[in-house]
Amino acid sequence: MPIYSMTGFARTQVRVHDQLVYTLSLKSVNHRFLDIQLRLPSGLDALEMELRRALKDNLVRGHVEVALSVERTAQQKAGYNRELVAGYLDAFQAARVEFGLGGDPDLNNILRMPGALQSENRSADEDADALTASVTEQIGPLLEQLKTMRAREGEALAAILLASLDRLAEATEGVAGLRPEVEQRYEERLAQRLTAAVGTEFNRQRLLEEVAVLVDRSDIAEELARMTTHIAHFRELVTGGGEAGKKLDFLLQEMNREANTLLSKTGGVGGKGTRITELGLAMKAEIEKAREQVQNVE
Repeated sequence: MPIYSMTGFARTQVRVHDQLVYTLSLKSVNHRFLDIQLRLPSGLDALEMELRRALKDNLVRGHVEVALSVERTAQQKAGYNRELVAGYLDAFQAARVEFGLGGDPDLNNILRMPGALQSENRSADEDADALTASVTEQIGPLLEQLKTMRAREGEALAAILLASLDRLAEATEGVAGLRPEVEQRYEERLAQRLTAAVGTEFNRQRLLEEVAVLVDRSDIAEELARMTTHIAHFRELVTGGGEAGKKLDFLLQEMNREANTLLSKTGGVGGKGTRITELGLAMKAEIEKAREQVQNVE
């Protein structure tokens, strides 16, 4: 199961009958929640409720725009009222015979009579009912198209995130490899500074104990362990798929916190500590890149 991007588009055009054609489109972009915007012709309240239900059943997050545009063709089919025209002709013939009159009936005049011509156009209510039924039938397949596109975009996002995660893991391993030397250098520098500050008469054993406490407080082992755990969890979420966006965003916040703590503990050590600073900044850069991508994960 892939992770889903919140970016997608789907569109269909349907002819309901010879005088009614509509275009239905779905467009989605990232959003913290499911935000639905419908642009429908007036008089389709039942259809609006059905569309909202379908969207909520199929999508979790994203700003989704639904647009329905309707085109009614000008072409009309007309017929005539056979009963009315026949009655008029019969009456005309009977009157001519009865009164001995001449003349022939005029078809133009007959067809101008009220009700003589009958349009085959459907009523507005009939069109609304037919439109509602057709769109309700089409929204399911159209949502599947949208989800397919969001899945393809999600695959691309997953590839980017996993590549960023690999670089983050590599930087974390690099820091872990430098940690013993940095701790030793930190201990030596701290001992020198304390000795210079208190003089040689200070109890050396007490001095070493104080140094050990300070070094322990500056140890980055826990930060590295938590970062490694977060990376593993992040990878599981990306490869496991589903609704992972909010969880991934939270994990990246935690990773950023660990990177900041790591930098604060190793700043100013010098030597290999400078390299740790470089790696720590690289970690933060990868985390920020990943956060930009995660904003679009459902």
